[in-house]
Amino acid sequence: MSLRLFSRATLLTALAILTLPPFLGANAIAKTVSPDFVVLAKKLTPTVVNISTAKNISAQRKFGRNFNNPFGSSPFDDFFDRFFEENPHRQQKQRSLGSGFIISKDGLILTNNHVVDGADEIKVKLNSGKEYKAEIKGRDQKLDLALIKINATEDLPAAALGESDSIEIGEWVMAIGNPFGLSETVTAGIVSAKGRVIGSGPYDDFIQTDASINPGNSGGPLFNAKGEVIGINTAIVAGGQGIGFAIPINMAKPIIPQLKEKGKVTRGWLGVQTQVVTPELAGSYGMEGEKGALVADIIKNTPAEKAGIKSGDIITEFDGKPIRDPNELSRTVAATVPGKTVKMKIFRDGSDRVLEVKLEQRTDEGEPEASDSMTPDKLGLAVQDLTRDIANSLRIKETKGVVVVNVKPGGIADDAGIIRGDLVLEVNGTKIQSVQDYQMSVKQPPKGGYLRFLIRRGETAMIVALKIGQ
Repeated sequence: MSLRLFSRATLLTALAILTLPPFLGANAIAKTVSPDFVVLAKKLTPTVVNISTAKNISAQRKFGRNFNNPFGSSPFDDFFDRFFEENPHRQQKQRSLGSGFIISKDGLILTNNHVVDGADEIKVKLNSGKEYKAEIKGRDQKLDLALIKINATEDLPAAALGESDSIEIGEWVMAIGNPFGLSETVTAGIVSAKGRVIGSGPYDDFIQTDASINPGNSGGPLFNAKGEVIGINTAIVAGGQGIGFAIPINMAKPIIPQLKEKGKVTRGWLGVQTQVVTPELAGSYGMEGEKGALVADIIKNTPAEKAGIKSGDIITEFDGKPIRDPNELSRTVAATVPGKTVKMKIFRDGSDRVLEVKLEQRTDEGEPEASDSMTPDKLGLAVQDLTRDIANSLRIKETKGVVVVNVKPGGIADDAGIIRGDLVLEVNGTKIQSVQDYQMSVKQPPKGGYLRFLIRRGETAMIVALKIGQ
């Protein structure tokens, strides 16, 4: 009887396949079975680089009259005072470390903008040990990406860029980088979540992973089981363990040519203020499901106004792509080339409509006293006509409308989030120019059990749904 020897990885793979549920297909099996990380690490580590930067900063004064000398005044105090006052421009270098990965054999490297931002000197160390000075080709602060270039003497191994839109939660991933200065560190884990918004910028859409990411990993690649880059490791949760975030590579791929050729990124611009479609708002519009981006306000002389978009429209599709929420609309518009005319599906007056919009290039973009004599109405609101003095106090340009001067705690309006100082512009699509207009509008039986208010709060417009009755 002949015996065959199998590697540990082969045995684990065989066992994993045998224990998989029968309903999983071949594609699911390929993504579920643990990849051979040994082979991947050997193949991919040469494509990852260590980035060290130096920044010149002014040295702080260490001596002088404010120096706390336990022995009292020193005869050298005046000397040190004169020396440091006469040499105010002494410099010292602030150093930091990060990671990056090679995307072309001629030395183009992708990393995070915050790794190289403000650096006076950038050095790149390859897996081979060779070190080069690097120059910045282009930066994008909004996506936190930077493209740098080294002039190597030979062709370099480049990482393959994958497809981040097709990744699935639970899929195996591997990170390589320079955490805490420990070069060529390899960690593995899974995709923990997708579409994370962490408040780092206007186009948040992070991949969350439990593959260990630490300071120094910034700018390094997140690989899938095929050895393709599907993300750029960028952020961690302070004090958190096993929670890291990566920029999807599909957000980076369209802007790499712009960074290379222009050094900056131009983005499309629509010109709307949008908000999330809540269950209450969806119900007030007679819409099934909470999807799309609700238009609260339109900026004048913008593509949105020219295309006929109105406040209260819900944008559900843009250039053929479904829109789930305002963040997705913002990212999709930004990724569209300025000057392009696209079709946009909106939900208005209970039905879908299609508008065409020509995008333009994006450019970088006190409360009145309550009257005790005014008793809140059935909605829990007291309002008064907008006056010039109130408008000046609130710093708003509108000359017509009614201002909320009192809100009943626990009332319908309070529960919906309306506050004193809000300016009511519309109720259920009817323009409100006076208290009389407001009173007539709220007396009418609400459509579907909801009253929908268009309000302005400071410089922000928003739509609020008030549920009347049960």
